[in-house]
Amino acid sequence: MKVVDANVLLYAVNEDEPHHEVSRGWLDSALSGRETVGFAWIALLAFVRLATKPGLFPRPLEAAQALDRVDAWLGASPAVLVEPGSNHPEILRRLLEEAGTAGNLTSDAHLAAIAVAHRAKVVTFDRDFERFPGVRWERPYLLS
Repeated sequence: MKVVDANVLLYAVNEDEPHHEVSRGWLDSALSGRETVGFAWIALLAFVRLATKPGLFPRPLEAAQALDRVDAWLGASPAVLVEPGSNHPEILRRLLEEAGTAGNLTSDAHLAAIAVAHRAKVVTFDRDFERFPGVRWERPYLLS
């Protein structure tokens, strides 16, 4: 399973972003493929928050447009919602302690802990995931 970070979702819809083509291509291919694609609420809500924020993108989405995107992603056959498991607090604590910080990495650690619990790989452009020992991650790439 691959768990998608918010930055991939944002880049996939923002045509002015340099990572747009790769992100959109990866997401479209992944959502029409066979491997399970996991979406966590923390990433989906970050997408809605940032994609609708005036001044962040040249053409921010309306709330309904952003939510329609979320619905479309979740409606794809390989898509699943991934939730924290019962051991989430322990995994999150370990990741934050091993990284030696919390602060701005807390949301990333939360997503990483979800991925660890589901034995999944995080798909992201954020190299901060390197700071969490044992977390598997990769940058999106164009699938053929």
